[in-house]
Amino acid sequence: MRNVHRAIHKKHYGPSESSHAYSRHESDTRQEITVFNPATSEPICTVACASQGDVRYSVQKAQEAFDSGVWSNAPALTRSKVLSNLARILEANIPALAKVETLQTGRTIREMNAQLGRLPEWLDYFAALLRTNHSFVAPTQGKLLNYVDRAPLGVVAQITPFNHPLLIAIKKIAPALAAGNSVIVKPSELAPITVLEFGELATQAGVPPGVLSVLPGFGRTTGRWIVEDRLVRKVDITAGTQTGRAIGSIVGANLASYTAELGGKAPIIVFDDADLISAVNGAAFASFVASGQTCVSGARLLLHDNIYDEFMEMSLEKIESITRRMGNPFNPESTMGTVISPEHLTRIDEMVKRASKTATILTGGERMTGESALDGFDFSRGSFYPPTVIVDVGIEDEIWREEVFGPVVVVKRFMKESEGVALANSSKYGLGAGIWTRDLSRAHRVAANIQSGLCWVNTHHRNDPSSPWGGMKESGIGRENGLEAYAAYSQSKSTIVNIAGVEETRQNDDWFADSSEERRYG
Repeated sequence: MRNVHRAIHKKHYGPSESSHAYSRHESDTRQEITVFNPATSEPICTVACASQGDVRYSVQKAQEAFDSGVWSNAPALTRSKVLSNLARILEANIPALAKVETLQTGRTIREMNAQLGRLPEWLDYFAALLRTNHSFVAPTQGKLLNYVDRAPLGVVAQITPFNHPLLIAIKKIAPALAAGNSVIVKPSELAPITVLEFGELATQAGVPPGVLSVLPGFGRTTGRWIVEDRLVRKVDITAGTQTGRAIGSIVGANLASYTAELGGKAPIIVFDDADLISAVNGAAFASFVASGQTCVSGARLLLHDNIYDEFMEMSLEKIESITRRMGNPFNPESTMGTVISPEHLTRIDEMVKRASKTATILTGGERMTGESALDGFDFSRGSFYPPTVIVDVGIEDEIWREEVFGPVVVVKRFMKESEGVALANSSKYGLGAGIWTRDLSRAHRVAANIQSGLCWVNTHHRNDPSSPWGGMKESGIGRENGLEAYAAYSQSKSTIVNIAGVEETRQNDDWFADSSEERRYG
């Protein structure tokens, strides 16, 4: 850990030079960000924000790279080989990158090793898609050959969050590069380091200059300058719903494409026939992995009345075990890390305190101080908040309606299946949901009635590069992953070729011929 911290601390990051992301002659004053370790509140490094001039320069270079065809018109096999090469380079760097992720997010090293270990799959998937995806011939009438293929959009922008810095960036970058676009990424100002490092790895893998640029900065400045640029033909963000609305209005005015994965308040429905041990373990994972900082976090636990008491007893024992084994995020035995910042910690704590005026907190509910029972780590140095369970909550209460984005779960009972479904759908969000039951018919029936883009049965948070990921209602528009993501980063192009002979063409296709004979229109 010390070696990684020392190496990062010596580095001063800025807009990615490796992809010619900014002009060395740019005279704008660049604001600097200090990136902190949320487990210790110590500074890790400084990052220079991209200025407005940097953004203009980067977008222009991205457009020039697109127009040159060096990547946009490269054979699919060429792009596939580069993505495969990038996957292997990323694979070799995962142990070091996982340590940096823990350093900048406060999440446990166990989580980051597991999560980052899967990231090459996204690059491999879209590399394989380029080798296997086919154009098609439309059944156009007449002696016409109409083949339809996919063309890239141009310059695309991606705004990525702090909670899964490298995972979400690669989920967006992989399909965008596969489709032939020039990509500009603005990582979260709270956790930009691994995305900046990935930009350098992409250059090593053979991504041409100008095709992938990483521009760190704040959303209200750097992010806004990027999405406002009229050369940007698509914007893809993962953010809160309020931010999604604000950016969507800008993108719409530019008539650009838009994908947005926004907030969530995922329900976990546990029926009375569920295997309780599996359901307790699954609900704990859903609610407390990443310290609850995921858009599909199991924030609303709905328990059938027949198993409520037994489930809660088992669940509270599980949560006590999780809390007792929290410690230094770099300890492989530590169960749960920090939230991202002191400001976020305060926001979570204040929401829970407001809820406690009318609801009941069964466990947690106070920021963590003192020393870890696991390893003696001093919790008061960082932004640690324990797993928290709240009952006696009304569906109009803030803690039920609004996203906490922390390790906080609210619990309600239900009796009838229809009541459980109604409670699950009683939310403005619709990203993820979980169902626990051994009744196969019920599982399919309830899943069909849940208003969410993702629905897990007897599991949670499963993700794959082939599986579409996105929300309904106020949880966003569009989808990440799979064929849908590739299609969203490209546009169909029809090429229609007249295959009739010369004489037939002369006879049938002279619209203004000196004759009253009917002609085909269109």
